[in-house]
Amino acid sequence: MLFAGADERSVLNYAQWTSEAAHRESVRTEDTGLSERIAAVLDGVGDVGNSGPGRFRLYRSMLPQGEPKTPGCVVRVAFRTTGHDTARGLVDGLLERGGELQQGDGGIASHFHISEDGGQVVNYSEGTDPKSHERELGTRLRRRGEVRRFIDGLPGVEPVGFRRYAAPRGLVRV
Repeated sequence: MLFAGADERSVLNYAQWTSEAAHRESVRTEDTGLSERIAAVLDGVGDVGNSGPGRFRLYRSMLPQGEPKTPGCVVRVAFRTTGHDTARGLVDGLLERGGELQQGDGGIASHFHISEDGGQVVNYSEGTDPKSHERELGTRLRRRGEVRRFIDGLPGVEPVGFRRYAAPRGLVRV
């Protein structure tokens, strides 16, 4: 899936496979030119927030509560970490503070991914709309709040920041 950045300059390419073997097979047999077409588009966009594609594994999620909601935005939150133990400690601590269910009036779900080398954590978070994410930043996630104090006090964790994206218009299974 490709997401257009709310800043009108960034793009998020988010792809999932059912297994590592399925990913390897997709890479081996891809003849659609998709990678080249994506790279051509991104060349015109400039910095997209990282050094290129990385491989991550889903570690844990905060799941939706109540009635199903349609995402109106996606937020990618990134952290640098000093290894797998630190990355898991960050995610586990965040879920200890927030619970297994997504909090906030506009939050739908958050999915925490850890890079293969343990050097990054990415939270792929779905929300009802950009304004609800802004409210969360001003309340529960404010700079001196409990969540931020936890992150700032955790050795080996560096918040990289977040970017907000428009929700996809539809999903395509390849």
